[in-house]
Amino acid sequence: MASLLKMRFLIPKGFLNSTVKFLSSNSSAVASTSEQESTDLTKLSSEEINKRLMTFFDVPENWTKGEVKSGRGWRIEELRIKSNSDLHKLWYILYKERNMLMTMEQAAKDEVENMISPERLFKVEDGMKNIEEVVKERNRAYWQLEVGDSNPVERRRVFRRDLFGRWRMIASSEHLIPYWMNNEWRKFNAPGFGADVINFNRRLNENRLKRRISQLSKQQFYCQQLLKRFPNIDIDYLQERFPEINIKHLMDNNNEYTIQTRTARFNQIFYHKKKDL
Repeated sequence: MASLLKMRFLIPKGFLNSTVKFLSSNSSAVASTSEQESTDLTKLSSEEINKRLMTFFDVPENWTKGEVKSGRGWRIEELRIKSNSDLHKLWYILYKERNMLMTMEQAAKDEVENMISPERLFKVEDGMKNIEEVVKERNRAYWQLEVGDSNPVERRRVFRRDLFGRWRMIASSEHLIPYWMNNEWRKFNAPGFGADVINFNRRLNENRLKRRISQLSKQQFYCQQLLKRFPNIDIDYLQERFPEINIKHLMDNNNEYTIQTRTARFNQIFYHKKKDL
C-alpha cells in the first residue's frame, strides 16, 4: 500500500486552479492578511500541493506498520468541562483525523488489504458524537434559561425517503449543490425508485398489515375471554384500554363469536384428520 500512496502524489504542475484554491484555503489561515494578498495561489509548485495533500493521509512511518497504537476516545464527561472555543478546535482536529482515516481505509480497500488499526476511526467518530451531544446540552440549557423553551433549534430535519424507499426524518447536511437543484444526482442516485425498491416496500407493507391484523385478533380474543369469565366487567374501562375493539358489539354477540370460533376449530381438526385418512 505504501507504493500505491507514493504513486498517487505524482501530481503535474498543471493542476486545476479551483482545486489549488480549495486545498490552500485551510493551510493559509495562519498567515496574515498581507501575506495572503501577496501570495498567488495559482503559482504553487507541485511539491507544495503534494505536501498539502499529505494531510489526507497518515504519516509515512505508519504505512508499513502492522499496528498503530492509539489512546481512547474523548468521553462526554471530559468534554463538558471545556469551553466552546476548545470544543470548536477539537472538532476541527477530529474532523481532519476522520478524513485521514477514511482516506487510508479507502486506500486499503483498493489494495485489497486490511486497514491498520481500524478502531481509530470508531474512536474518532465517538468523540465527534460526544462533542455534538455536549453542544446540544448547552443549547438546551441556554434556551431554558433565556427563552424558557426546552426545544432549541438544532440541525434541520426533512421528511424524505431513505435508500430503501421508506419515509424517514433525515438530518440535513451541507452540500455543494442543494438537493432540489441537483437534478443529475437525483436522476441516478435518488432513493425510493426502481423495481427492487417498489417490491421491497410492497412486501414490507404486507408484513406490517399482517402483524397489525394479528395484534387486533389477539386483543379481540382477549376481550372475548374477559367478557365470558366476567359478565359484569366495566365496559367503559375495557373500551378505554382497547380503543380499537368494539367492546359493546362483542358483548352483544359474544355467544355467536364463541360458537364460530369453536366450529372453525372443530372443522379445521376434523377435515385435517379426514384428509390424512
